[in-house]
Amino acid sequence: MSQASEPQAGEFDPAEVFGLFAMREVDSANFDAAVVNAPGSDLRCVFFWGNDCYNCMLFKNTALMLQDQIKALGLAWFHANVYQDEALGRRFGLHGVPAFVFYRAGKRLGRISGWPGLPQFSGAVARLNAGA
Repeated sequence: MSQASEPQAGEFDPAEVFGLFAMREVDSANFDAAVVNAPGSDLRCVFFWGNDCYNCMLFKNTALMLQDQIKALGLAWFHANVYQDEALGRRFGLHGVPAFVFYRAGKRLGRISGWPGLPQFSGAVARLNAGA
């Protein structure tokens, strides 16, 4: 069994995505307070992910490579590892990750299951913003 090595100079470390996008970690205990009931009318995106999830890694790598375009979406980001917090995954009826759930002003607006790629993701965000 091989062990994952640390990223070398010039390589992406997918864990950087959390800091780069100021993603706040949420779990079952603080989800409602941090995401649903927090004041403000910003568009909030919760990135549900899991350890060793190939498609989660695809999103993280894309986010690192195309960070300017993703930052331009103007999302307030949150993240939750639903492999560690299975109750949160059950709450949202997740059958796989990644999944992205959107909220604004206490209202759940929609969900994207899987990473569809940046063009489709950006289009969905634009539609949510148009309906604001």
